[in-house]
Amino acid sequence: MSHIFLLYLFLLIPMSPQQDVPYMDSRLQKDPVISIPAAGNSWVVNDVNLNDKVISRKGIENWSEKSTIIRTYFRTEATGKIEIAFRGRVASGQSSVTMTLGGKSQTIRISNTGFDTVKAGSFIIDKPGYQYVELKGIAKDAGTFAEISEFLISGPATFGKVYFIKEDFYFGRRGPSVHLRYELPGDNPGLEWFYNEITIPSGSDVIGSYFMANGFADGYFGIQVNSPTERRILFSVWSPYKTDNPGEIPEEYRIILLKKGKDVITKEFGNEGSGGQSYRVFQWKAGNTYRFLLNGHPSVNNSTDYTAHFFAPETGKWELIASFRRPKTNNYLKSLYSFLENFMTETGPLERKGYYSNQWVRDSEGKWHELSDIKFTADATARKESRLDYSGGVENGMFFLRNCGFFSDMTKMDQSFSRPKTGKRPEIDFAGLY
Repeated sequence: MSHIFLLYLFLLIPMSPQQDVPYMDSRLQKDPVISIPAAGNSWVVNDVNLNDKVISRKGIENWSEKSTIIRTYFRTEATGKIEIAFRGRVASGQSSVTMTLGGKSQTIRISNTGFDTVKAGSFIIDKPGYQYVELKGIAKDAGTFAEISEFLISGPATFGKVYFIKEDFYFGRRGPSVHLRYELPGDNPGLEWFYNEITIPSGSDVIGSYFMANGFADGYFGIQVNSPTERRILFSVWSPYKTDNPGEIPEEYRIILLKKGKDVITKEFGNEGSGGQSYRVFQWKAGNTYRFLLNGHPSVNNSTDYTAHFFAPETGKWELIASFRRPKTNNYLKSLYSFLENFMTETGPLERKGYYSNQWVRDSEGKWHELSDIKFTADATARKESRLDYSGGVENGMFFLRNCGFFSDMTKMDQSFSRPKTGKRPEIDFAGLY
């Protein structure tokens, strides 16, 4: 009788919930159907601060506390039975852990000290979309419960396409970025002002979020959640010199700070292109609507000046963030867009959402144009199907963006959407802004 037939019979043996399952010798399981790297797809979900400690480039390590809950995410197109195993080991002695999927749990004993295949058991997936395997520690003889490098899945639920992060774990763990790309009026002499509003629903102000309101060809302007105690208004302009190291920018290509607002910090930035950055620490609140105003126009010596103002209901007035001069550029505002991104890998499994409303532009002759049409797009993480937890479109008369959280109701990219026009152009005292 062949090893393959023995393996088939073994996988057909039913397992009841909470059944103890000893580790399975790797000789009995050849070539699992799909291998999911723990390093790219696992998170500590009950304490994001533990992610850098427990999840490493090698996978799950330093897992020592019973209170730690680890989830590994993947998405299936098919339903039915799924067999799960993992490649892992203990430092010494024996560990007992619980694995749960779809409401069913198995208790697994691990005693191999070299990496080997450990069988967890059979589970049922009854609905397509994102799934997660959850691990909790029960008992251990060593200081840690186990090290796990990958999860091995097979069975009918994997016969359709299975999605997970296969490479580029840094961006995959951050999650997909999503964008609203505004359709601009074609009959204008140059767009000089861009107005937008953002409202973040309660609970969507997740740490690591950047709700970018006024994006343009040369920079971006929006609000961030930087830590449990700090939030920022951020405005940045890229240098025309292409480099990720601001120290490499020649003098004639450097962004020039013209002025900045009260309590605004300015500096250079890098690692995503380079240029000038400004931010103000401001404890904006979920549920409030914030207003953004960006100006861009040609300036002296083949340059363009960009200026950002912010209006908070807490202050009741427009306040300057900063004004930058970009050399080697001579244009008005172009390529206007908004985005939502997560810039912290630790909060990759947490959902966030923002509403973007009442967008307007004002041209150089003083005429206002309402922006009510967009194309919904997403970044490379979404396009190569590393993460499919993204959506956007129109809701409650406003554009919205949503990402992360491993929700299953995604929006197809590159669709066009239109929101109802409000006809309520912003009333702004431009002379009073400066």
